[in-house]
Amino acid sequence: MDRLYSNAADIGKQVLVSGWMFQKRDLGGVKFFLLRDRAGKIQVTLKKGNVSDALLQQFEGLGREDCVSVTGTVSASKQAPGGREIIPEEIKVIARAESPLPFETKEQIVSGLDIRFDYRFLDLRSPKVQALFTLKDAVLAGVRDYFSSSGFVEIHTPVIQAAGAEGGATLFPLIYYNKEAFLRQSPQLYKQIMMASGLDRIWEIGPAFRAEKFHTRRHVSEFLSIDTEIAWIESEEDVLKVAEGLVVHAIKHAAKQARAALDELGAKLAIPELPFKRLEYDQALSILAKNGIDLEWGSDMEDAQEKVLGQEMLKHGHEWYFITKYPTKVKPFYIMSDGKYSRGIDLANRGMEIASGGQREHRHDVLTKAFLAKGLDPAKFKFYIDAFRYGMPPHGGFAIGAERLVQQIAGVENIKECILFPRTPERLVP
Repeated sequence: MDRLYSNAADIGKQVLVSGWMFQKRDLGGVKFFLLRDRAGKIQVTLKKGNVSDALLQQFEGLGREDCVSVTGTVSASKQAPGGREIIPEEIKVIARAESPLPFETKEQIVSGLDIRFDYRFLDLRSPKVQALFTLKDAVLAGVRDYFSSSGFVEIHTPVIQAAGAEGGATLFPLIYYNKEAFLRQSPQLYKQIMMASGLDRIWEIGPAFRAEKFHTRRHVSEFLSIDTEIAWIESEEDVLKVAEGLVVHAIKHAAKQARAALDELGAKLAIPELPFKRLEYDQALSILAKNGIDLEWGSDMEDAQEKVLGQEMLKHGHEWYFITKYPTKVKPFYIMSDGKYSRGIDLANRGMEIASGGQREHRHDVLTKAFLAKGLDPAKFKFYIDAFRYGMPPHGGFAIGAERLVQQIAGVENIKECILFPRTPERLVP
């Protein structure tokens, strides 16, 4: 007999269902336990006279989180969760769970993050935790569907790189044979090189690494980055349209494909309206000033300031918004400059930065000067600069932090919950 998930157990059918023993109760003449699998829970009921004495005795030895298979007939029951129960003919204990458990596996998550991550496999048995990764799967499927239907080509660039796009002390060094190399901060340089290849609309999803010793709810050392680059653009506005279109498409896809997961998480998901609000950097500073925050012009916003700005934007009905016209000095060398201001943009949701990008500098001579202005040696980036010497079209793009996007959609407090095995300054295992 083929194994079924609990939600496919039809009334009157003989089924084989496997999972973990979640809870059990003994009411004297009636004993029952809840069997939990990926699809949910189903009640297994043992009533004296309906099942063998051997099964009743076997019930006594069942422990929480034991791995169990049940063969039996599905019956209607008003008292059972979902209105169904299994009357067992055979119960097999596949593997015992040690007792006591490292933490209680309950409907409501009450344990701290550290112990949950230490025993992540056990934590993942929680319906809410599973729902989060079901939602993440749907969001990323929506991302892929958007790019595929919009004529983008998926690419895969190196994770081991000779130079970082952002530079600085946030690189993870490693020994590549007898040379120094780094884990990539982003595929930025390579996706720009692709704009000189003729593949003028590309995207990529893959790991990115930042050696930042932050201890916040929005930072990790390894994350999934959704990157895209588009050639032949007129301005950064072309980039904004793709970014907002992608976000809305991914949210719509998740709302349709992961409704049960959203309900399990208690997430109130609204489909954003297009276009998203465009807010210039100077306007953002004015909003902060009205809230008693005087940010020096040319400074980047910190988390607390972004949160205040997000609250103010929400008051005016803008859950999603772009910040445009950043000062040139706060943006990387590859962002096009219009003198004092750049063509760089950020996309935020309720005070959380979700994406960063803009129009890139495609002129070889101007790009070389930008390297020098940032104190970088162009010779170390020859592989990148060469692509601009032989006809580079105007282009732009952005990168979205996949887990930040999922975090905001799900409404969870900490980004680490959106990663199966998060990496932080303190955590390297499991």
